[in-house]
Amino acid sequence: MVDIRAGRVELSDRRTRRCWPVELAAYRIGALPVTRAQYAAIMGDEAGDGLPADSVSWEDAVRFCNRLSEREGLTPVYRRAGEDTEPVASADGYRLPTEAEWEYACRAGTTGPRYGELDEIAWYRSNSGGAAQPVGRKRPNAWGLYDMLGNVWEWCWDFYDPAVYGEYRVLRGGGWFDEHWSCRASVRRRSHPTLRLDDVGFRVARSG
Repeated sequence: MVDIRAGRVELSDRRTRRCWPVELAAYRIGALPVTRAQYAAIMGDEAGDGLPADSVSWEDAVRFCNRLSEREGLTPVYRRAGEDTEPVASADGYRLPTEAEWEYACRAGTTGPRYGELDEIAWYRSNSGGAAQPVGRKRPNAWGLYDMLGNVWEWCWDFYDPAVYGEYRVLRGGGWFDEHWSCRASVRRRSHPTLRLDDVGFRVARSG
């Protein structure tokens, strides 16, 4: 986990051409995406490896966060309320980052579309060989975070646009199958929280 200082980030959406600022308190975020080995150890699956956990739904990721919290003696962040999942404000456990936290961490103080040359920092369609690659093999950003762009898309806590897309949640970062234009700090994608795709994973966060 990497400590991220409090700050401010401006999010944008190309579809609606809307921009909005977000003020952030200090938090912590995983230096790497959750790997298959880590996911298997917590969820009781067969042994995994150093590839990023993929084919993980948003709901799977939330369950992982709660089980990891319980394993480490922390208070789980998420609870079911009927058909919905709600955060427990006072909980100290693991959670998904908000998309503002994700973008702020990805940028690491930079203002361009990426925090470095794409081939040096990310696995994407032109260099991935058509598959996910072991985490941590590319250059990290200035705050020590690896694979923020490329390899697998990462689930965030947020709804994408409830008025239009209902319960769809936000994905960030681009994946191993994507062209270069999808691997940018500001790109937003959406998916249903139950959907599992082979280029979608996640990383964990904790409140400061």
